[in-house]
Amino acid sequence: MNILMAIHIAGGLLAIPAGAMAVAARKGGRWHGWAGTVFFGSMLVLSVTAAILEPFRTPDPGSPLVGVFVCYFVLTAWIAARSRDGRTGRFEIAACAVALGIGALTAWGGFAGAAETPAGAGPIFVLAGLSLLAGLGDLRAALLKRLTPVQRISRHLWRMCFAFFIATGSFFLGQQDVLPEAVRGSPILFVLAFAPFAVMAFGLISLRVPGRCSERSGCWPCGACAIRYRCFRCCWSS
Repeated sequence: MNILMAIHIAGGLLAIPAGAMAVAARKGGRWHGWAGTVFFGSMLVLSVTAAILEPFRTPDPGSPLVGVFVCYFVLTAWIAARSRDGRTGRFEIAACAVALGIGALTAWGGFAGAAETPAGAGPIFVLAGLSLLAGLGDLRAALLKRLTPVQRISRHLWRMCFAFFIATGSFFLGQQDVLPEAVRGSPILFVLAFAPFAVMAFGLISLRVPGRCSERSGCWPCGACAIRYRCFRCCWSS
């Protein structure tokens, strides 16, 4: 277990800087792709090890479903980014089944009182609702059979940002005891923890702001320009 814990911690420490670099880098560029790949791999390690370790946590064992949930989010976000043609099919159907299953099991645990936590049952039902919402999104994507560039990038963005929040929230809020005493409880930690949601909101709004792409921005061929939206790279280029 000590080895698994060390791997888990290493994955978390790698995920946060990699995620920050992916956010800061020009979207569609080499650095964004490299940092996103490192973030994807480290989050998979983080989520898989968490799913294994949670049932053995003392004094309050946890559920492995949270780790499976994070793994689901980063995997579906990664596939959305890699599927440049926007085609959907069997993978999205399988992802839908996983998400709906996680949501049902989480809700059942909340109603049965098996997931009692100091924070109460509220976070349990929020997680269940988010799982069901994500599963319905997978079902919609599968039924559409092909996503527009804006739909595909939006799917990648919100799922990856939520996974990033799991990493930042777990570290900046859940592990304050390992931080210097001077910054414990500081509002800056809350800002850093919830920053992925601000990135998510900015990106989703930018994708839907009408306008033209500048030729100087080096627009990558996402196809968004053809449907009178700013493309992701133009909105985020520095």
